[in-house]
Amino acid sequence: MEVRPEGAETILIVDDDDLVRTSAATLIGSLGYRVLSAGSGPEALEVLRRDTAIDLLFTDIFMPGGMHGPQLVNAARRLRPDLKILFTSGYFEYAEVRQSLDPSIEQVSKPYERDVLAAILRRTLSARGGAADVRRTSGEAR
Repeated sequence: MEVRPEGAETILIVDDDDLVRTSAATLIGSLGYRVLSAGSGPEALEVLRRDTAIDLLFTDIFMPGGMHGPQLVNAARRLRPDLKILFTSGYFEYAEVRQSLDPSIEQVSKPYERDVLAAILRRTLSARGGAADVRRTSGEAR
């Protein structure tokens, strides 16, 4: 039986770029997910402190304001230890970026390809597999 990539879970998108955040929210919403968004790490932590169901934190790695994605993930996991995480960046082609991240956290490259993003969201939410260890398509990073 094939698992449909669409879902009904809630995803918190964190990206400092308004256009990227809005387009990602539209794309993810079109896959059937409920979407919340934040423009910074501190703003995301405010959302995470609320009594709102959130299944996955989808965060950019590099953001201004002193809290990058990895720092946000550490703080988010103190609030919600079972929160699923997906990193995103436009810089995964640089090995030093990929290698500096927790290898157990999935990664997806910008710009997003709908089918790649749908598959990696479903895989991450279903807790199947760790970090993607091979480049599957041009949009999915290691």
